[in-house]
Amino acid sequence: MRKEDRKVVPGQRGAAQRPGPGRTGETPATDHRPGPAHRTPSAEERFHYWFDTTLTRGTAALCGWLALVCLALVVPVSTALAWTDQRTPASLGARIAAVWRNTGQTMRLGGEVGPPLRVALSVLLALIALFYVSTLVSLITTGLTDRLIALNRGHATILERGHTVVLGWSEQIPTVLAELVAARTDRRRRVVAVLADRDKPAMEEDLHATVGATGRTKVVCRSGRPTDPAALARVSPATADCVLVLPRDHPRDDTEVVKTLLSLSASVTETDPVRVVAAVRDDRYLGAARLAGGPRATVLDMDDIAARLLVDCVRQPGLSLVHQELLDFAGHEFHTVQEPGLPGRTFDEAARACPVSTAVGLVHGDGTLTLNPPRPTRILADDTLLVIAEDERSTRLSATPAPYDPTALTHAPPQAPGRPERVLLLGWNRRAPRIAAQLARRTPPGSALDVVAEPRTATVTAVRAVTEAVGARLTVLHRPGDPTLRATTDALDLAGYDAVIVLGPDHRPGRADPDDRTLVTLLHLRAGEQEAGRRMPVVTELTDDRNRLIAPPAPGADFVVSGRLIGLLMTQISQNPHLTAVFEELLAPDGNTLHLRPAAHYVRTGRTASFAAVAASAAHQGACAIGYRSHAPTPPDDGLRINPPKAHVRYWHPEDQIVIIAPEAPPTR
Repeated sequence: MRKEDRKVVPGQRGAAQRPGPGRTGETPATDHRPGPAHRTPSAEERFHYWFDTTLTRGTAALCGWLALVCLALVVPVSTALAWTDQRTPASLGARIAAVWRNTGQTMRLGGEVGPPLRVALSVLLALIALFYVSTLVSLITTGLTDRLIALNRGHATILERGHTVVLGWSEQIPTVLAELVAARTDRRRRVVAVLADRDKPAMEEDLHATVGATGRTKVVCRSGRPTDPAALARVSPATADCVLVLPRDHPRDDTEVVKTLLSLSASVTETDPVRVVAAVRDDRYLGAARLAGGPRATVLDMDDIAARLLVDCVRQPGLSLVHQELLDFAGHEFHTVQEPGLPGRTFDEAARACPVSTAVGLVHGDGTLTLNPPRPTRILADDTLLVIAEDERSTRLSATPAPYDPTALTHAPPQAPGRPERVLLLGWNRRAPRIAAQLARRTPPGSALDVVAEPRTATVTAVRAVTEAVGARLTVLHRPGDPTLRATTDALDLAGYDAVIVLGPDHRPGRADPDDRTLVTLLHLRAGEQEAGRRMPVVTELTDDRNRLIAPPAPGADFVVSGRLIGLLMTQISQNPHLTAVFEELLAPDGNTLHLRPAAHYVRTGRTASFAAVAASAAHQGACAIGYRSHAPTPPDDGLRINPPKAHVRYWHPEDQIVIIAPEAPPTR
């Protein structure tokens, strides 16, 4: 027999299986000894396999096995009961009948005794009744289960009126929901409906973790794409009081906002009094969004608002705290008040008659707004007073204005010509060109903007375009470097700059949090400040408000969390549509804006005086005093107090500041 025809026996250790030394060209025999992979299954494993196989045989097999198991348990127990019952006759037939009755009653088979036909008919009726009841219970259970599954999927339609609808899911959702819960526009129960392309349980879990308890506000989540009119109908937008369309997390997704507004226009008729507030990140979609939303929609440009806020804080350090206070519902905010005693009075008389609120403007009957109107302006019958107050119920006109000491009043010195300013911009993103344009409009001639950013092709091209656009008004210089490196910041003459702006890169899916680089740059700046022993006004843009809590500390530091501020602004406008014009003017480069001015411009420092004296002095100078900031910032408000009572008396330090609303003085040309 040939070698290749030999049969190899497993485990055999002969010369034919294992070549000896010096033998070549032969393959060693494989060792087939039983191992762990070839062990014999245990009895428990065989039982589990048999049971699993039985389950796959269908309903009939399951019912049969269930009946056998029940009989195997019920019959022995029934026999024991019959044989131990003293009342059962001793005859075998009687005891067998007793066993049958116990078994039949236990298994709902009737338990009748007598002729076989009678027993069979009783069993048949019992089986019919059992089948009917089981089927009925199954149908009810299945229906309830399907209904619960549908509710968990978020496909049910809500039937509410006067509720608030939030469309989409983005970084603004916790801010918007928390502010809607905190809003004190009324005392009735509030309903907020959220529609997003996410699972309903996941949305509820996220909101519970980020927003917490909602009190009298009921939050209802529904799943579906807001761009689909059929899904949009689940939140009943036609009967809502207001609809908020949240911006997406990336500018290229602004087309979703436009499509959502189109879907909303198709679902809501022109006769439905529904207010719509939306926002886009890329101004290229701003016009399309406003066309899609129609006249009822207010569409905000996120990047433009963020750039304006950053430049406001550059020009006036500490102003971010004022914006935060006026935009959230936790403290004092804007309200409109219509009192019977207002018509016929002048604006000055109405302002002095508000002891615990601050009058800052008038909303006219045609919907137009006048912020900081001339003091002799007469209030008409259809005018509404715009105030800063804790809530709309706190404004009550007093018969006698709050008294003050006229000797405490002072006047601001003449404004000196502005000197050129130097601003340092660390980092670059899509908002940087807007920041440069705003600086060019607000800084005196001869000012300069130094940009420190990595020399990427897109960045170099963008800086060159900005230089050409604003070169006549603002000198822009690109200094290549990585702001996250300590060597880069150490090489800069930080003391030669009037302010520093720290920007993070644009957010891109799959990449690290933009705030990571921002926080590293901020650490280097704080270290440089400590070594130089000089504080520098630093304005930092963040994308996540939680990172503001872990940022390197500095008293009264300015942080602009654009996403959170936009969410606050959208919520404020949703509760009062007149506030659209208020914030548009406050954030505009001209008109009446917010300012922080030295207290010595309005009241004598080094002595005590009431806030009524400050308000009167500001009114004489054509401004509305709405609060003050102490020279010694202390947590949690950093010394800022908005809308103090007119009777509030304090010692005024020379370094205290007054918060006013006044016309923006144009830069000297």
